[in-house]
Amino acid sequence: MAHDETPIYNVEGELVALGPLRRDLIPTYLRWINDFDTLRTVGAVAPGPMTMEQETPWFERVATGRDVVFLLYERATRRPIGTCRLGEIDHRNGTAGFGIMIGEPECRGKGYGTEATRLVLDYAFTALGLHNVMLTVAEFNLAGRRTYEKVGFREIGRRRQDRRMGGRRWDTVYMDCLASEFTSPVLGRVFSPDEPPDEPRDRRSD
Repeated sequence: MAHDETPIYNVEGELVALGPLRRDLIPTYLRWINDFDTLRTVGAVAPGPMTMEQETPWFERVATGRDVVFLLYERATRRPIGTCRLGEIDHRNGTAGFGIMIGEPECRGKGYGTEATRLVLDYAFTALGLHNVMLTVAEFNLAGRRTYEKVGFREIGRRRQDRRMGGRRWDTVYMDCLASEFTSPVLGRVFSPDEPPDEPRDRRSD
């Protein structure tokens, strides 16, 4: 993609936008996943050197798989800053899992993750018609937990002392959000029926 070309956005907020993954950004994804500070709160990934030969198959699998993975953009600069994911989507029962990674360190703590999480929930509930979205977060990830609570997630349980960080054991916190507890910020205006035109007045009734 040319530097001045506008990216494809599926959902736009005030600070961030969500769009499809791009093949030309595989080197960027590789840089993100090799940042140990980024992986500190991503429990599913063990810190370790990742190669282009490992990252390219990940892209191929995700790009053609059933999970919904959005590329996260900073709207002011149009640059990619991370990814958001809806996985294990079960349309029959209306459930899915959620994950997010802000790959650019300077973009953390600016509200981008909060808005991106809200936009993905909007997509899950409003566009896909799901009812329950769940996530897991490390007990020590205080910023992440505050973000999720702010958006509407609630703690529903814990797996005790299954994570090691800083010389001690921590819980994994399970949280979920229901469609009935969420108000659409964007897509409710898109996925809505057309309004019928105003009926002309019957002059004979005047």
